[in-house]
Amino acid sequence: MQPWPQNYDPLGNAFLSTLVAALPVVVLLGAIAWLEIKIHIAAMLGLGVALAVALFAFHMPVDAALATAGYGAAYGLFPIGWIILNLIFLYQLTVDKGLFAVLRGSLANLAPDPRVQLVLIAFSFGAFFEGAAGFGTPVAVTAAILMQLGFKPLQAAGLSLIANTAPVAYGALGTPIIALATVTGLDLHALSAMVGRQLPFFSLLVPFWVVWAYAGWRGMMGVWPACLTAGVAFAVPQFLVSNYHGPWLVDIVAAICSMAAVVGLLKIWKPTDGWKPEAVPSSEFGVPSSAAPVPELGGLPTQNSKPETQNSALVRRAWIPWILLSVLVFIWGVPQVKKQLDALSAPKFEMPRLHNATVRTFPVVPKPTPEKPTKPEEAVFKLNWLSATGTGILAAAILAGFYMGFSFAELLRVYRRTLWTVRFSLITIAGMLAVGYVTKYSGTDATLGLALAQTGSLYPFFGTLLGWLGVALTGSDTASNVLFGSLQKITAEQTSISPVLMCAANSSGGVMGKMVDAQSIVVASTATNWYGHEGSILRYVFFHSIALAALVGILVYLQAYVPPFTGMVVK
Repeated sequence: MQPWPQNYDPLGNAFLSTLVAALPVVVLLGAIAWLEIKIHIAAMLGLGVALAVALFAFHMPVDAALATAGYGAAYGLFPIGWIILNLIFLYQLTVDKGLFAVLRGSLANLAPDPRVQLVLIAFSFGAFFEGAAGFGTPVAVTAAILMQLGFKPLQAAGLSLIANTAPVAYGALGTPIIALATVTGLDLHALSAMVGRQLPFFSLLVPFWVVWAYAGWRGMMGVWPACLTAGVAFAVPQFLVSNYHGPWLVDIVAAICSMAAVVGLLKIWKPTDGWKPEAVPSSEFGVPSSAAPVPELGGLPTQNSKPETQNSALVRRAWIPWILLSVLVFIWGVPQVKKQLDALSAPKFEMPRLHNATVRTFPVVPKPTPEKPTKPEEAVFKLNWLSATGTGILAAAILAGFYMGFSFAELLRVYRRTLWTVRFSLITIAGMLAVGYVTKYSGTDATLGLALAQTGSLYPFFGTLLGWLGVALTGSDTASNVLFGSLQKITAEQTSISPVLMCAANSSGGVMGKMVDAQSIVVASTATNWYGHEGSILRYVFFHSIALAALVGILVYLQAYVPPFTGMVVK
């Protein structure tokens, strides 16, 4: 059977086709942010619109469209839902034993000022988890920690999302850059270096930005040494490793340098401006005040409660589960380890009615030739249950559980409770990924991308926003690079702009879309036990996402046309 060719202008009018292609995104985000429909219902609504557009406007075969939705839902549950479930399981274990309160206290003693906590945890510590695992892990970890340090749910979720930007392009040991090189055929080291000449500017900026979003301008100026230290200590290694080594260890090295630098700074400097966080009425967020327990995640009191006396042995005991998590997630992310674990058990399943059933067409992919025909789109579900990051997190949770004194039966009871707690989050993530996959295999995402690519001399700016759009749609910088990498290369060659520059811009611009993609927002709301308020989180971060993406676009525009920035482009 011949694969179905995607048509990017099914209505015979590029403007109308683009409007129709945008409907699933508009409905989904509008339902979440403005209509305030429960997010799992909004996901189903968005999926229904996406299927309707794919079937009736883009004329996708019915069996392929339905198979696509199932494929996306499966990917949402595994590996992404698998990460969230096991991370919340570990978190719940530490809460039940009271060790999360001890961890919170040790962090509060190290950095008593919440602004510095924000820099150290959301930016520096989160970047480590982004480099080791990605896929929502850093937001889940840092949002939970910030919540228990006394940040309001909206702040903990939104600020963690804003902080998790600059490291994303090198997340999961460089996976987005590696995928970009694979789909474009461009040199891996050239792409790594080019992204490393864009994102360090924002690695320097983001610590200031996230504190400004939390504390305002005057509050940010009170801790500028911490912001500057964290940013410089991250940006410099990010540039050096990406340019002179490659994409694999960029975030790991930069995050460790950033954390060490901030901790070192705190030994000789403390904020002296007397800033205090403003009291926020509990009714503003629709949840109990921070002095009240968090009901579903263990009833742990927050920063407002009386701090407990801690000794060094208890503090070490509280850190062991998170050290185990860091070590095992890093080991699980090493390519050689993944390969060995995959060899033990990683069955693959070709999706019926979808595998090789669709094909992308020019100009999203190069024109086919007899020597190089266009390959149909694969749809293979890889159940790499042993090498998945979530399995590494589960192993860490089980080891930590035994270390904390849980019996096997108690672990099972906590796991069952955790599964019930995150049930709606799992449903939502499955629905969101189903929407993303339907837009991908039907070609509606490419229609939106082509509209941005047809912007003439402003293409460097809008091409960067194409990366932002890709991540906002798919929830993944890797997926955005796979989705739009070839289109960026083709359009750049047609407009006499460096393909390396524009393909790198796809990844660099994409990182700013990470904070508004529905998958990340669900992860943040789950980690803060604030499920059902995703619309508030989206509204909180939307301006920051657009503004930062625009700044990346301006930088790329300067690198394309304006000396001395043009000298930064990798040849």
